[in-house]
Amino acid sequence: MNTNQPDALEARGLRKLFRGVLRVDDVSFTVRPGRIVGLLGPNGAGKTTTIRLLLGLAQPDSGDALVRGERFRDLDAPAHAVGAVLDAGGLHPGRSGREHLRIAAARSRVPVARVDAVLAEVGMTRDADRRISGYSLGMRQRIAVAAALIGEPRSLVLDEPANGLDPAGMQWLRHLLRAFADAGGAVLLSSHLLSDVQEIADDIVVLTGGRVVADTTLADALTDSGGRLEDYYLGLTGTGTGVR
Repeated sequence: MNTNQPDALEARGLRKLFRGVLRVDDVSFTVRPGRIVGLLGPNGAGKTTTIRLLLGLAQPDSGDALVRGERFRDLDAPAHAVGAVLDAGGLHPGRSGREHLRIAAARSRVPVARVDAVLAEVGMTRDADRRISGYSLGMRQRIAVAAALIGEPRSLVLDEPANGLDPAGMQWLRHLLRAFADAGGAVLLSSHLLSDVQEIADDIVVLTGGRVVADTTLADALTDSGGRLEDYYLGLTGTGTGVR
């Protein structure tokens, strides 16, 4: 193993204000290849802001957001470095799932054959040519995941990816992410579903008030809380709402 290999995703002292309101403050953590990291925190704790900083959708006021040692905007092939699921509701309702993925493939400069491959991977081949307006939220989530996979990325960043999935869909997602990590990929997963995070994560990072209050392995968190991630999480965050 090459110990000089950069971490797949890294936040170093990230600080960001929006309209004078502090959203994240000195946020630091890493996501290593082969690991699934659960990013947890109350609404407004800074999770989405942190993700946007990592993906180059916002620029930090200070600190560094790195993908394999580089800022997102400096990556030669960003779709191969990292795939993201941020908002399944952002899909164009007038397009089919296949059309959406063809556009994603063109933007990512990958062969159009990847479309059929990712449709099969997310279980959407049969419904690929239906308009997105007729999809359930869970089906939209599957297409969003397919788009994230289109460039065969080394890392995945997902913000509430289980939203709208039924129990079978949630099981499918857990298996997909575990297989991705076991093959050497890195996963950063933001979720409010602590039971699902407990089933799949290797490590957890907990934010509250825009700051990291825990960065540990899931095993250590469970040892400290008698085997319940919910108890560990609530012990750190209480009833606070974080920053807005």
